[in-house]
Amino acid sequence: MRFVTYATVDGDRAGVLNGDRIHALPEGTSLIELLGPTLRQAGRRALTDPAEVVALADVTLKAPLPRPPSLRDCLCFLDHLRACRKAVGESETLERTWYQIPAFYFANPATVVGPYDEVPLSPGSAWCDFELEIGAVIGTAGRDLTPEQAEGRIAGYTLFCDWSARDLQSLEGQLRIGQAKGKDGATTLGPWLVTPDELPFGPDGRLALQARAEVNGELVGAGSTDAMDWSFGDVISYASRGVELQPGDVFGSGTVPGCCLLEHLDIGDLAAFRGWLKDGDVVSLRAEGLGEVRQTVRAGAPPHPLAARPDPTAPPRRARVNPAASALPYTKGLHRVGEAVWAWLLPDGGYGWSNTGLIAGDGASLLVDTLYDLPLTAEMLSGIRPVTDHHPLSHAVLTHANGDHTHGGQLLPGSACVIAAEGTAHEMRTEMAPEMTAALQVMDLGPTLTPYLRDRFGRFDFGGIRLRAPDRTFDRRLTVDVGGREVRLLDLGPAHTEADTVVHVPDAGVLFAGDLLFIGCTPIAWSGPLANWIAACDAMLGLGASTVVPGHGPVTDADGIRAVRDYFGHIVEQADAAYAKGLDFQEAAFGIDLGQYAHWLDAERVVVNIYRRYREIHADQAVLDRFALFGLMAEWDRRRQSPAPRKAGRP
Repeated sequence: MRFVTYATVDGDRAGVLNGDRIHALPEGTSLIELLGPTLRQAGRRALTDPAEVVALADVTLKAPLPRPPSLRDCLCFLDHLRACRKAVGESETLERTWYQIPAFYFANPATVVGPYDEVPLSPGSAWCDFELEIGAVIGTAGRDLTPEQAEGRIAGYTLFCDWSARDLQSLEGQLRIGQAKGKDGATTLGPWLVTPDELPFGPDGRLALQARAEVNGELVGAGSTDAMDWSFGDVISYASRGVELQPGDVFGSGTVPGCCLLEHLDIGDLAAFRGWLKDGDVVSLRAEGLGEVRQTVRAGAPPHPLAARPDPTAPPRRARVNPAASALPYTKGLHRVGEAVWAWLLPDGGYGWSNTGLIAGDGASLLVDTLYDLPLTAEMLSGIRPVTDHHPLSHAVLTHANGDHTHGGQLLPGSACVIAAEGTAHEMRTEMAPEMTAALQVMDLGPTLTPYLRDRFGRFDFGGIRLRAPDRTFDRRLTVDVGGREVRLLDLGPAHTEADTVVHVPDAGVLFAGDLLFIGCTPIAWSGPLANWIAACDAMLGLGASTVVPGHGPVTDADGIRAVRDYFGHIVEQADAAYAKGLDFQEAAFGIDLGQYAHWLDAERVVVNIYRRYREIHADQAVLDRFALFGLMAEWDRRRQSPAPRKAGRP
């Protein structure tokens, strides 16, 4: 039999599904109070003498048990655990404890939702996931049960979806006290409770159902429940030790292998990942005999921030002050830099704290870049409204593909034409999903890299971002008419990235240099070659702009361009000399004399710049991914900040 709970104007009603019609149980009868030996008898009475009969299509189904007494989520499929560990770069070999006892945690009965309800994404999470599971419902109370007795206490089965905030789960896992807000968002039960006699079981007594998970109609994974390492009898028996299980208690099976997003993540190839769930995604889960749940996920309200507690063991946080001088105040917000030309500045110019530009013409305007997250971009767009209300945004130019210049694109008006170099568009298509940047905030990457990344990236919100692809691309150069005003775009890359565009406003003598220019902070050559960056600086100088807005740092002039050009000249000279001495690139980077550039913010980026130069000198150098390079930068920074050992001698 298939039992359901549905909504009426007078409250929830329970019934038995017969084809496409529901035969209602007597008013005031809940499914939970029927669980046990009399369940089928009550179902037969409803089929022959229903309190009412309603069409399934005419009602709203609730979870079969809208508020179960308890909710335990188990991990019965060890292949799921192995796949999750592989996804995040950990060993697939499990500790012996996983083979000795079954694992479960308590979920929140108050967050149970129905099979077609919208599901709120966990506040503060950018990594929202689902897990297709099977739920077993206890029908008869019992304590200290054998596995065989435990199987006999199961009244029926239902689809079970554990909605997971993977980034919160990763962060909370470092507390080592179990699941918390990462697993507190919602649990789906439904669409109905099916008695065991209607379902197939394998020769070993395990439930044998084929299951399938889709997002927006695309297959994510499929599997079978007979792959369980721990049976429902095993986990229920274990949970009943010294505990009286109650009718209506629900046990989730854990994820059917392959039927969640996390298992399809590859930390070594983040660009191949489809991304986590976002507002409007539709998740469909089905299992043989148990029906289908189909739910739309929705963004919730942002969480109220909590201030971190002081760590008495942590070294004092270093003050970050951009040392560069500027004719204009280097303060957050909108600054006029030319005739009808403005810059939106974000001090201090370090990772993620980038600048944008605004160029107004007659009844139109062009925006240069967006910002790293949606809140920052929304604040910027609101701040430029005194201009854009009179000169609506008609164009937006993305100077390069990095997220701190592209992540806010979805907030731009749909009518605005987004323009980028062909290389930028290609890089945006092939980079990892924006929300994966949250890994820099939540993953435990060791005692040196973890605090370094959280210090640099911890204040950004990477949730809900959907990259907006360029509407128009160009090769090398393009002139754009902005309300009768000529704006020139030149791709001078590769250097910082695969393509690096500068935006020149000739009639105002203003140049927006994107990340070809870092002022007071250290540039970083993710792509190179360094010679091309030096050539790009010469090309920018050739434009003769009197005012230059960098991608990071305060507004500058030609001297700022020369400083960056000379920095890379210094790096080339130092790297080439170290290579000639037979030093490897790490020895060269950790032993470099930065001279006058040592006081620039984020000086540790020299590691990447030396690495890039060594790759240019000798292409057989080992290829390092960004996490490895970040690890070396963090170590460089740690050593630089550590006090030098005192030499022995007389006091």
